[in-house]
Amino acid sequence: MLLKVNSILIIQNELPEMNILTKGVVMTLSQTENKVLMAQARESLTGNWKLAIGTCLVYLLLAIGISYIPGIGFIAQLIIAGPLGVGISIFSLSIARNQEPKFDQLFEGFQNFDVALGTYLLMILFILLWMLLLIIPGIIASLAYSQIFYILAEDKNIGPMDALAKSKQMMQGNKWKYFCLGLRFIGWALLCVLTLGIGFLWLSPYAYVSYAKFYDDLKVAGPELS
Repeated sequence: MLLKVNSILIIQNELPEMNILTKGVVMTLSQTENKVLMAQARESLTGNWKLAIGTCLVYLLLAIGISYIPGIGFIAQLIIAGPLGVGISIFSLSIARNQEPKFDQLFEGFQNFDVALGTYLLMILFILLWMLLLIIPGIIASLAYSQIFYILAEDKNIGPMDALAKSKQMMQGNKWKYFCLGLRFIGWALLCVLTLGIGFLWLSPYAYVSYAKFYDDLKVAGPELS
């Protein structure tokens, strides 16, 4: 129980209330409430639900289904997870920004395959190294690196280490808020289980676009990070 309380306090130290300067680094803090971001996501999805559901279904089938291929499933999943993560981020940002989403955006991450793959593998490596200490540092690391696919989606010239560093910088002061955004989908996920999983067809795009809204809120909240 003490470990659980301490872990919540560690993450909650990142209270997102204003832009501040810490150790010479500008912290860009999310200002929009999570429930508002989710409402904005639903609004952006209006008229795009069919395309979003179909695209997310293909994404999940590829990202998860490929792991069941005997012998090569695990390696294949590691290889395509990064580019697909960039692709679904490009697609989600298009919806979040009320632009014209396209199914083929799901595969645009393969245009910068080496960077997407390298960034993903480094992220997994760093998270695993932190988890060797305790589960909580691993969770915090995963939150810190949560924006890498959006960063890669927007910057075709950034390298793996720079993308990881930029995500860490963007998430300073925002980890707890992002963590709470994820918690808001747990109840919906439980309801989806009661529908034999069919509800996830709607929940998945809802979550992806909400997270894209979170990313854009970070960018709007303060000065552009370099």
